[in-house]
Amino acid sequence: MEERAQRWFRKRTSVWKDWRPEWLLERKERTGLSVSVVVPARNEADTVGDVVHELRKALVLDIPLVDELVVMDSDSLDATGAVAAKAGATVYLAREVAADLGAYFGKGEALWKSLFVTKGDLLVFVDADLTSWGPHFVTGLLGPLLADDDVTLVKGFYERVRTEIGGSTSTEGGRVTELVARPILSLWWPELAGVVQPLAGEWSIRRSLIESLSVPIGYGIELSTLLDTAARHGLQSVAQVDLGSRAHKHQSNHDLALMAGELLLVAERRKPSPQSLPTHTTLDQFVRNEGKLQPVSRPIPTYERPPAQSVQCYERPRPQFVQCVAASTEDMA
Repeated sequence: MEERAQRWFRKRTSVWKDWRPEWLLERKERTGLSVSVVVPARNEADTVGDVVHELRKALVLDIPLVDELVVMDSDSLDATGAVAAKAGATVYLAREVAADLGAYFGKGEALWKSLFVTKGDLLVFVDADLTSWGPHFVTGLLGPLLADDDVTLVKGFYERVRTEIGGSTSTEGGRVTELVARPILSLWWPELAGVVQPLAGEWSIRRSLIESLSVPIGYGIELSTLLDTAARHGLQSVAQVDLGSRAHKHQSNHDLALMAGELLLVAERRKPSPQSLPTHTTLDQFVRNEGKLQPVSRPIPTYERPPAQSVQCYERPRPQFVQCVAASTEDMA
């Protein structure tokens, strides 16, 4: 991991336990900032009620940290909206918000439409399909925003509980994160390689920032927001918080392939010119060792051999090639 990413990681990474709700409430009242929690949802009737209920109880009723708790229903075919409303959320059909602007299907669309119906200065986004989590997701994500005026975007990360293989945990950010997003960052934006889970669905942002950004309508919103924030305001404007563990339902490989395509398009629109790409680079990943998060860097092969026919000593048949290799080896020695 390059030096800038290491410095950022050490300075801008915290743990949810660092941010006590009482301190956050005091800081919120002192600054006069308001907080909106937005839950984008599509066909999540089985889980959205618990998510809304727990957030409302802990952060609206027990301690008045959250001013708005909103569910953006994105064309659900089940009772997602009714369940969320019964649990205490204000529910909007994304398609009907700012209807004169048209409607698209996608998570980014739901979050963009939420800007038209919420008032919070600080927005916290929480996925609706969570099965292992806690209200500390919200308090953790609010901490850096309330503590530091320079921070404009906060990304969450967590151990992912893999319920399908016996409840084991992993720091890996999911298949698309590890196979697409992390290599993209390591190759083209190595200064952001310290972001543990760039595609995490739980994140917070200042309204003044997100309302100034273009928003991909699908799953590309997490990557685009990270890249655009760092490009406009520098690394110091981004922070991340360890939220503990998280479990949610998993998508099919076909759906993940569509997500990967969106991410590649987002990156293509923003990537640096080919002339600025590194000739030597590493893939930066993260592992936990005795509970402590550690970065692990491995070299990415970048060298390409020229066409064999362009090499002066290349001849056919093969015996000549063997002699050529021997001669080359001897010359190198």
